[in-house]
Amino acid sequence: MQPVHVVWFKRDLRIEDHAPLAAAARGRVLPLYLVEPGLWQLDDADGLHWRRLRGALVELRATLAERGAPLVVRTGDAVEVLEALWQQTRFPALHSHQETGNGWTFARDRAVQHWCRSRGVHWEESLQFGVFRGTPDREGWSRRWEHLMARPRTPAVAALQATGVDPGPIPEWPTPQLRDLHPAVERRVTTADCGATAAHAGLEAFLGGRGRRYHLEMSSPLTAFEACSRLSAPLSIGSLSLRHVVQRTRAVQRALKNGTGQLDDGTPFPRRALSAFASRLHWHCHFMQKLESEPELEWRCFNRALDDLRERPGSEPLLLAWQQGRTGLPFVDACMRALQHHGWINFRMRAMLVAVAAYHLWLDWRDFGPFLARQFVDYEPGIHISQLQMQSGVTGINTLRIYNPVKQGHDQDPEGDFVRRWVPELAAIPGPAIHEPWTLSPGDLDGVGIVLGRSYPLPVVDHLAAARDARRRLGQALASPAARSESARVLREHG
Repeated sequence: MQPVHVVWFKRDLRIEDHAPLAAAARGRVLPLYLVEPGLWQLDDADGLHWRRLRGALVELRATLAERGAPLVVRTGDAVEVLEALWQQTRFPALHSHQETGNGWTFARDRAVQHWCRSRGVHWEESLQFGVFRGTPDREGWSRRWEHLMARPRTPAVAALQATGVDPGPIPEWPTPQLRDLHPAVERRVTTADCGATAAHAGLEAFLGGRGRRYHLEMSSPLTAFEACSRLSAPLSIGSLSLRHVVQRTRAVQRALKNGTGQLDDGTPFPRRALSAFASRLHWHCHFMQKLESEPELEWRCFNRALDDLRERPGSEPLLLAWQQGRTGLPFVDACMRALQHHGWINFRMRAMLVAVAAYHLWLDWRDFGPFLARQFVDYEPGIHISQLQMQSGVTGINTLRIYNPVKQGHDQDPEGDFVRRWVPELAAIPGPAIHEPWTLSPGDLDGVGIVLGRSYPLPVVDHLAAARDARRRLGQALASPAARSESARVLREHG
């Protein structure tokens, strides 16, 4: 009888372009997904994440069952589950993709590696993204990324030999406590179906015409929900291969260059739209590589001289106001409320939310970062942590981006329609004045039934003064010899 090969599915919930599954198919295959309670008890985990994941697991189990070997799901500690399966099947090999996760998953993988050695199990890890383990700096990174993305995709397996191991149930919740940890999850709505079928359909719809105004409409929350690809959520759990997205995008770019890349209405797909989208696919791995190369970034600033720049914990009332969408800055509050409702908002608005927390409210990224992670249906630790630090000004190598939240409102929501939808307390204020209600006279506010400080809060800070103060503080901190030395190191290792 052929030996059993375990395929450990992590955040790669697909069969297309899945090298570990193809490698294991030479023997009997035990496709395994581990529901790890310890992971779901972390402060960056949310029921929103489980809902996107569970649907993809259900679809993956059915897809694998059609090929002969349904997905086996087990709940528990990874080493304990693997030991139990080894006792049952004596599997000689474990196959998986490399994972760039948070500190908890790094530690778990080290424990699994130790167990594999103790049992003589060969653990073969394949690259999933253009993220490379064991690289001391970025020398040659882009070239390696391009080479990996250009390689042919691994064909989906057509048939699998089963092991007869009981598949087990896919739990409704990974831990009993998760449903109650963050009650807002019960009210949240996400439009992201993260299964492989929906992900592939979403990609084709985007490249087939829906993304034609991507470069023009991705910045405003009024248009971004439709104009953006919305593939970040399936990419975060791997129900869609990044290499597949890159290669399909480049195929459309080549067709445009050859004069054959027309949409159904006979018009060409705008090249600037595709170029802007393609660049973000490259950025995806660029940011993840930072955490892979330096896992301590989950807890420490890139520029370690700035670790104690902000007092921790910061002002609890300010943090709470920001979390609840009640800062008194209408566009900020609208973006936070929309994010909590949908589980998604566009990149520029994410950057603004972080900037307001880090600069205007002077909060530490480690204090507000987990909250944001729980809101994002597309939460990806490597991207999230790198962006938090970059937008908070603690890398030492990036330009400070201190967004003016009022100007952003005027620029991205000129008539106030987005604010009017998400901050209904101010809906009666006509036109762009809704972005600065504190500038209206008491008579004007009375006329529309608004009393600032009651029906809607006054601004928790003077945003202009707070921005000036933040720029001064950071300028002084970055000018220190220790910070300058650290900035040179960061540029060398992560630039």
